[in-house]
Amino acid sequence: MTMTNAIDPLEWVPASGHQLCLAGIHFDAVRIEGVRGERVAARLIEATDGDAGPIVCEVLGFRWMYFLLAPGEVRAYSWPLGVQRFGGRGSRTVTYIGIPALDGNTWPLRWYSEPTVTAPFVETGCLRAVLEDAGL
Repeated sequence: MTMTNAIDPLEWVPASGHQLCLAGIHFDAVRIEGVRGERVAARLIEATDGDAGPIVCEVLGFRWMYFLLAPGEVRAYSWPLGVQRFGGRGSRTVTYIGIPALDGNTWPLRWYSEPTVTAPFVETGCLRAVLEDAGL
């Protein structure tokens, strides 16, 4: 993605490298493991004509995919098995999510889909529809 399409860096997107951000403050997140997460991300990107919003990928280990939702969204819905949710008011746990910079060396994290002016967050209804269509 060119910088002309990317939004001005949000306050929670670091200028370089990567940083941990508290889920539930700047965004909520749902996490899906490995190939399953990659399939969901690819279908979401296809369903949104390439403007899916922020999806972060871990490139090591379980290869988690983090779909970043607007604050407060994660608790408004039930999620299928295998989809972990982070954030939302009333959560009993504190979870930090690694956020890569938009450019440069961000290993072991990378953007699978960057936030944009038109999609600063993954649209929750669209993500839920993709999960249902995928039978997940």
